[in-house]
Amino acid sequence: MIAIITGASAGLGMEFAKQLPQQFPEIDTLWLIARRISLLEELAEQLSGVQVRCIGMDLCNPRSFKELSELLAAEHPQVGLLVNNAGCGTLGNLGEVSSDTQMRMIDLNVRAVTLMVNTVLSYMPGGSRIINVSSIASFCPNPRMTVYSASKAYISSFTGGLADELKPKGISVTAVCPGPMDTEFLDVAKIRGNSKTFKALPYCDPAKVVAGTLQAAKRGRTFYTPKAFYKFYRVVAKILPMKWMIPAART
Repeated sequence: MIAIITGASAGLGMEFAKQLPQQFPEIDTLWLIARRISLLEELAEQLSGVQVRCIGMDLCNPRSFKELSELLAAEHPQVGLLVNNAGCGTLGNLGEVSSDTQMRMIDLNVRAVTLMVNTVLSYMPGGSRIINVSSIASFCPNPRMTVYSASKAYISSFTGGLADELKPKGISVTAVCPGPMDTEFLDVAKIRGNSKTFKALPYCDPAKVVAGTLQAAKRGRTFYTPKAFYKFYRVVAKILPMKWMIPAART
């Protein structure tokens, strides 16, 4: 049985690859997907007790899903776990960030997640699990990261509906909604040093986020939010009018 992890070259994706074999011993093979295959190969050398296949793919390129579909059809594996971790974000107002950058966020955070599930689902037997990496940004629109927060709201909504659809098949779906983490995402998104909000927020530990997410997936939970602070924020965002929350959520 295999697990497929997207965005596995760094951050949470790398941590999922490290922790998954111990948490799910029935998984004997990892398919790691990312653009930077050299980093995947370095990660593969660190993993033991599990076979690893490194797949270099840019999930913003529609051709990648044709290639993945062909690979699945050729090998017909049983996919016990799909981790949709690949994603990106950028700090900046609309009109100030290039259209290409905004569209890449939508392609990777929305389109790719949807296509991954649609491509892999027929290879997932009962008892399988899907994990979608969302964010606390899904709880409320975040000015200066408007497209990013909207895309993560899609992932959370997508997860909720998909979980209900797949319940009769015995497949669980979990969205993890972490707060900021000290990963390369902060630098790629140009957040580090440019956001007072991110500087003030409590940070999540990637290793603890992944450990909690895998446990939540085992229990069949649909949503998992690390840290009491962000659990409280999620509740508040549901109760208070959005027009009150948006200024407070400005990044």
